[in-house]
Amino acid sequence: MRIRGKAIAIVGIMLGASNPASMGGELLPADRPIAEAVDYYVDEAIHREGIQPAPTADDTTMIRRLTLDLAGRIPTNAEAQDFVGSSDSGKIVALVDRLLNSPGYVRHQTAELDELLMAGRRDHLRDYLTRSVSVNRPWDRIFRELMLPDESETLGKMAASYLKPQIKDADRLTADVSSTFFGVNISCAQCHDHPLVEDWKQDHFYGMKAFFERTTLLGKSKDGFLAERGFGTSRFKTTEGVERPARMMFLSGRKATEPEATRDATEEEKKLDKARFEKSQKDKAPPAPPRFSARAKLVELSLSPEDRGFFARAIVNRIWARLFGRGLVMPMDQMHSANPPSHPELLDWLARDTIAHGYDLKRLIRGMVLSHAYARESRWSGKGEPPRPSLFAVAALRPMTLEQLAASLRIATTDPSTLPDDQKSAELDRRIETIVQQGSPIAEALRSAGDGQIGVAEALLFSNGKRMDEDLLSDRDGRLLGRMLKLSSPDEQVTIAVRNIFGREPDPDERTALRKYLGLRTDRPAEACRQVVWALLTSPEFRFNH
Repeated sequence: MRIRGKAIAIVGIMLGASNPASMGGELLPADRPIAEAVDYYVDEAIHREGIQPAPTADDTTMIRRLTLDLAGRIPTNAEAQDFVGSSDSGKIVALVDRLLNSPGYVRHQTAELDELLMAGRRDHLRDYLTRSVSVNRPWDRIFRELMLPDESETLGKMAASYLKPQIKDADRLTADVSSTFFGVNISCAQCHDHPLVEDWKQDHFYGMKAFFERTTLLGKSKDGFLAERGFGTSRFKTTEGVERPARMMFLSGRKATEPEATRDATEEEKKLDKARFEKSQKDKAPPAPPRFSARAKLVELSLSPEDRGFFARAIVNRIWARLFGRGLVMPMDQMHSANPPSHPELLDWLARDTIAHGYDLKRLIRGMVLSHAYARESRWSGKGEPPRPSLFAVAALRPMTLEQLAASLRIATTDPSTLPDDQKSAELDRRIETIVQQGSPIAEALRSAGDGQIGVAEALLFSNGKRMDEDLLSDRDGRLLGRMLKLSSPDEQVTIAVRNIFGREPDPDERTALRKYLGLRTDRPAEACRQVVWALLTSPEFRFNH
């Protein structure tokens, strides 16, 4: 099966210490819609190179792309038919808003943020993220709660799952926080000044590490509490072998101001810490914060008007990469002066807009997917070689995440007649989420087979996996295969299979080939239909978001 694609001056650029925080200059007015700004800057770059971008993707492609990106699954057969058959000029906006307000968005956004923050670690942050996404908690507040969790409250206990597993390895935690939240992989400056990027010195790495070194864990990691000492000075050796203190310093080079008494282990501070920690253990409650919190200072500095550009740009770049297949800065954790964005003014505008609207990720996502740039075909039909990916002149082919794949496999192999007829009903949403939840074991099987990369392990799982055979290819009631066997003709069987799995009508060549295959195996109809479903599910057209 082939993949179908038919249808529809950097501001504040990393000066010296790589500070992209002070955004200003001549950008589009702040009151423009996000989609309009995206198209203005992307089209400007495309036209500057004399390229004709790919046309708009068709309705079949658009509902599939949007449903995968916003709800983490393919659309049902009925959803696709209803959307394609509608002549409403506002149906794209209506679809986007419906998906963004569906339970699927909460589930999918939670999975994406969990992968970003936990990188596959089996810790329990999903409960916190689910609650946060369901109320559209701003990204800066999520950051604040992860850095400063209040473990006296249920939500704070959940949020503490970010720091707890990493707090014993301050080097790794420093690198993870810098990369995830600020788009800066500073780990190469740990042993020496960065060999390739002038921006990053040892002072930056150890300045960031100093914000975390006073944090410890009281008790066992599962039942213990995060605790922060009220004093302490970090030290490190320079490349010349000279040991010196590390002052708390943000990536911009701005140092934290702290009381002199907290830098050294004064007797007074030692007594205060001992009293706080003993009271915590006695009461089995989280300790009170110190008079000066290093982690609180990190939050303050990184979200300050002077330096918040790091934070805003990093999340804008990651959301863009998720929806467009690559970031405006690549690699996404290499935001520095030697690696400028492909569209610097666009990144500036989006970061400024994100800050101005309270780090509302749902609003940011909505604006991006309503742009013409997002809606382009993924198949290049122009003359010559396709334009370089960083122009975004043609949509990128993106393999589904394991979460998307597992959910989509379950939707694709469900008997469409078992779903509610009303495509906008809450009951349909509930039914779909139940089906997707039933696909969780499939996601675990896929995850166990590999790291999400399409390869031999996944192929073997689809070819020989018992769960795949017993679940996805079952002919019992409620499954697609069971429905196919109740139909009277090969043509009907082909039509429902292609509609359910690909969300479109079979093209003439497909119809002819699949009907012929079924016709040659009338002595074993169940196995013949099973092979058709398997072939469609394992095709590139199904595996990719195009």
